[in-house]
Amino acid sequence: MRNTKKRKSKSWILLLMIVVIVIGYKSDIVLNGQSFFKNIGGDKVESVPSLTAVVSNSAVSIPIDNLYSSNAILVRMDNHSILMQKNSTQKIYPASLTKIMTAIVAIEKLPDLQKNIDLPNSMFQELYKADASLAGFKPNEKVRAIDLLYGIMLPSGAECCIGLADNIGGSEQKFVEKMNQKAVALGMSNTHFTNSTGLQDDNHYTTVKDLSILLSYALQNNTFRNIFTASRYSTAPTNKHPEGITFQNTMFKNINNPVIKGGKILGGKTGYTEEAGLCLASLAQKDGKEYILVTAGAKGNHESEQYNIDDAYAVFNKLGK
Repeated sequence: MRNTKKRKSKSWILLLMIVVIVIGYKSDIVLNGQSFFKNIGGDKVESVPSLTAVVSNSAVSIPIDNLYSSNAILVRMDNHSILMQKNSTQKIYPASLTKIMTAIVAIEKLPDLQKNIDLPNSMFQELYKADASLAGFKPNEKVRAIDLLYGIMLPSGAECCIGLADNIGGSEQKFVEKMNQKAVALGMSNTHFTNSTGLQDDNHYTTVKDLSILLSYALQNNTFRNIFTASRYSTAPTNKHPEGITFQNTMFKNINNPVIKGGKILGGKTGYTEEAGLCLASLAQKDGKEYILVTAGAKGNHESEQYNIDDAYAVFNKLGK
């Protein structure tokens, strides 16, 4: 009888040790800030940063309720820790922040960024009707893929999105399928795209947390980073623009000085629709470290004060105080 009790006691101790080891192992996965997802589009397995590792609102000394934006998240790039968040998992409309996904999918799917792509007249008629923002290319213009990518990110050109989407996917909807596949692969669990431009659609939504995952991933690509951090860019000559076109980044256009205390704002992508409000995905470097800030839902429009940019200055300047 005594031996039986000892065996039962040892069994319980062994079971307890196994549970502790398993829990500890799972905790280590989360705390290391790494999550692994299989790209269902058939590409290689990617290591994607998890943004659930650390949460600390004390890293920024301004109350989050003082932000103009209804949704915000601040992430430190090197360890993927969340330093501040406000309604970060609430559904939002991304407006032109959609184009971050459009650009990174196009970069990864195009083997030759010097390839010329035709922009057919039929595409422009639909964009004119939708009053979409355009980079300045003309119907039937032949444009290098790399120039279309800069046209997507700097002046937020919808014709550049459709041109690349049609060329890569065969149609915009086929390309959007690749965007949604990428979102799943990255763990953007509250995101669904219906177009490549960010034009308003009730079924086209995301969260600022999902967008921070996307931007953190995209910035690992050198081509994307170069485009995202460019303030100006001049395209190659085309059949419609023999001297090329010079773009200016819509964020930098509204910034007198990108310098912040201890660093500078390196790049950004603005977005706006009436339903989405003023949005901004930005990258800053401060005291030798890089930070991503994604905000959405600020009141205003293209003609008003740019409250999305005001929020970026406020957060980045107070960071670490």
